[in-house]
Amino acid sequence: MASASSSNSSPLNKITVPQNSLIVQSAPGTGIVHIGLGNFHRAHLAFYTACAVRDSGGDWGIFGYSLRSTAIPEAMTNQDLLYSIVTISPTSEAIDIPGIHTGAIGGPDRVSEVLAQISLVSTKIISLTVTEAGYLISPQSNGLNIQAPEIIHDLKNPLSPKSAIGIIARGLELRANSHCEPITVMSCDNLSGNGDRTRQLVLEFVSLLDSPIKLRTYIENSVTFPNSMVDRIVPGTELRHLELAEERLGVHDLSPVPAEEFSMWIVEDNFAAGRPAWENQGVIFTDDVAAYELMKLRLLNGTHSLLSYLGALAGQETIPGARFVPYIEQAVQTILNKEFLPSFTMPPALKAEDYISQLFSRWSNTVLGDRTSRVGSDGSTKLPQRITEPVLFHQRSGVVPQYIALTVAAWLACVAPIKGFDPGADARAMKDPSKEKLLELAAVKSSTHEFVTSVFNEAAIFSTELAQHLDFIETIAMYLDQIIENGIHSAADLAASRS
Repeated sequence: MASASSSNSSPLNKITVPQNSLIVQSAPGTGIVHIGLGNFHRAHLAFYTACAVRDSGGDWGIFGYSLRSTAIPEAMTNQDLLYSIVTISPTSEAIDIPGIHTGAIGGPDRVSEVLAQISLVSTKIISLTVTEAGYLISPQSNGLNIQAPEIIHDLKNPLSPKSAIGIIARGLELRANSHCEPITVMSCDNLSGNGDRTRQLVLEFVSLLDSPIKLRTYIENSVTFPNSMVDRIVPGTELRHLELAEERLGVHDLSPVPAEEFSMWIVEDNFAAGRPAWENQGVIFTDDVAAYELMKLRLLNGTHSLLSYLGALAGQETIPGARFVPYIEQAVQTILNKEFLPSFTMPPALKAEDYISQLFSRWSNTVLGDRTSRVGSDGSTKLPQRITEPVLFHQRSGVVPQYIALTVAAWLACVAPIKGFDPGADARAMKDPSKEKLLELAAVKSSTHEFVTSVFNEAAIFSTELAQHLDFIETIAMYLDQIIENGIHSAADLAASRS
């Protein structure tokens, strides 16, 4: 990225199109180590932090690490750790350039550098965006999956952990064995009670070490794990985003981040060693993060899943395309208002109708064009978080939530089609860590009902509690049969008639 020097010191540059010149500022000292250097981190935590440091100061530069990919770190390194956030909406043409990163590395060969950075007294926060799958949670125990290859490796190799949990635990171990200064571990992933859950998983990992007492004592006394709720739709970067960034900036950006205009961050103010002044940038600090988490997990994320799977099966490449299909819009309205909304209590500061209205506006962003294949990926780790409690809530009243059942059926039709069913190109593009296992089950089961039953009992995806609700499983099998025999439109019409 072309740049011009400046004597000013600000970690954020905002360019309004059609301005062509940039002024690149220097980042502050490192105070945050972030695990998961993807688009969401760069458009959310990094953006808020850059704004906070610009306005209020502080050594809160971010040292970023990508667990597997080296492409983004290399692209950022090649352009002085800079990148652009391209806000894409019908009304916005803004580009932001957060110069907040002090380092960007990727791949397992560089993990020793991450551990060294975590061990420094100057590091005050470890943050992470690794998606739900990155926490390696066992659906059976609801705790750490100690059979996961990464966890087995990390327990045996303290200097080269591969998992996010292993890296955090081993980094904290270095601090406990040296200076014992306090630090905060902050999850920014779509995980219910993400701070509490991260703490649980780290402590479970520590309990498996040969000498856990000193490290456990340090964590209990000096490490905090605030809960948070993060919300901004950030698609994957495509060629059109590269071209758009170049057109607006007048320079070539190797790693621009497309993002919607909407952004929300709710955080529990539980930081052991200080934090940036995020409250001056619109971050809401509250003791009731859970209420906002449930709202987003059910209304945005749960409905996003329905949109992606029904949309892909309907041949819709994008979320806006799916949202404007009449029978899918009816499905969205019903799952929101009849199945998800009754299952939790809205935060007192927000009105359900206003938030839902915002959601429809966000899903209608045809300029952003978020892909159904992206949103629908990793369903085996996303769906248990999004549907389990709502299903159990309705089952207590003897009701099977029809559109949630249809969502699960559509997911299976997308990632593990049976009976020669072709789900289409958008569904085939979806990635899922359980895809191989699901395909194996689909290949050996003699009926749709037997296949769906095996998914809940043999695939280690959903909780055993959910697997006990046979009427829910039967309903999923019914919709899957309908999709295979008559298509997604027919299955959605059937759900409408039963709701």
